[in-house]
Amino acid sequence: MARVALFDLDGTLVDRQTALSDVLTFLCRWRALPSDAERWLRAALVDRATASDFARLQEVFGLDVSPTDLWQEYVDLMAAAITCRPKVLEGLARLRAAAWTIGVITNGAGDIQRAKLTGTGLADLVDGVAVSGDLEIRKPDRRLFELAASRCGVSLADGGWMIGDNPTGDIGGGQRVGLRTIWLRGRPWPAKLAAPHHVVDDVIDAVTILLNENETE
Repeated sequence: MARVALFDLDGTLVDRQTALSDVLTFLCRWRALPSDAERWLRAALVDRATASDFARLQEVFGLDVSPTDLWQEYVDLMAAAITCRPKVLEGLARLRAAAWTIGVITNGAGDIQRAKLTGTGLADLVDGVAVSGDLEIRKPDRRLFELAASRCGVSLADGGWMIGDNPTGDIGGGQRVGLRTIWLRGRPWPAKLAAPHHVVDDVIDAVTILLNENETE
């Protein structure tokens, strides 16, 4: 099997939820948004964020601020607030040193997801990135996995691994395209979804599993 590892971003390599809460608190106070607008925004952005969310916010609440400016402020704040633990960066560096090809496949808008990758230092450790906004499709769509493999210079036909926290998008999607899977426990597991190859509590444990694959080949 090819030494290819495709990683989810939010909730797998980085902690989006903590950064999101801090950013929204700051942004809403900075822009003096009414409390009902802040509650709306927190609910709308719980899973992902796009520029259209801020356009709807401006329209629903009649805010006297450009939605384009709000979106750009949000992107810049998230890029500055989100972090990747040093152990995760070290783990990816070890994979690369062991001749693994590393990709990121993530749902979300291209500008903010790439800003996160650059701001955390992850961009320097991956061979290719596929963001759902690139094709206006989302995991588990096979085409996004094909795009990730292509941008890494590999083929899904050669096999590899998908690592993520979303049972349907990451694990189900990976299974559909023939990848082995490692699930980061957390979300409820759908009853009808086939079990992943491994279940871990931390992406560091997933890296260890992959590195051990080298030793058994």
